[in-house]
Amino acid sequence: MRQDPQRLARQIGYAFTDAGLLDDALTHRSAQARHNERLEFLGDAVLGFLVAETLWRRFPDATEGELSRLRARLVNRDALAGIARDLGLGQYLRLGAGELRSGGHARDSILADALEALFAAVYLDGGLEAVRALLGRLIDERVAALSPAGQQKDAKTRLQEYLQARRLALPVYTVVETRGEDHAQVFTVRCEAHAVGRAATADGATRRRAEQLAAERLLEELENE
Repeated sequence: MRQDPQRLARQIGYAFTDAGLLDDALTHRSAQARHNERLEFLGDAVLGFLVAETLWRRFPDATEGELSRLRARLVNRDALAGIARDLGLGQYLRLGAGELRSGGHARDSILADALEALFAAVYLDGGLEAVRALLGRLIDERVAALSPAGQQKDAKTRLQEYLQARRLALPVYTVVETRGEDHAQVFTVRCEAHAVGRAATADGATRRRAEQLAAERLLEELENE
């Protein structure tokens, strides 16, 4: 049985002026014509900005790449679904009969989307400061556990771990071109992750360097999706 959304509002410490926004945020498209997909779209943008701001302030010496990877660790589907589970968000969702039967209230994608929609609802109801305060309560411990120094595994290793964690096939590296004199060669390498249909290409003074740069580019694309 679905729990009262106002209980969730009390749990997150925010009182909605427009309770309809909260109800919309918790309504999956399988339930009715008015649902949370538009709120999810807005919430994704609001969340991305506020997490980026939080990391920018907390890690003043981190590079752009390090900040991007840290942000990806906080706002990927698995992480958002984890926060949603901590809130018990599934018990407040309005789902259609089919999703109820198939356990949609526990599905990562549905939980993550609903959490983004919840952030959007708070933003529309109370403004950016209200979302910033809520986000702080929800992710402060997660941010405190992060460190740019902990991101220093080489790009090929991190890409391999990223794919293995999702039980996907390992990437394939191909030398596309070698040019220049023997003492100043440039290698062009293509890194392909066939399981997700994505690839990236990079140049390097050695084959290994080109592979690392191509892996870095592909990983950043995957993490920022």
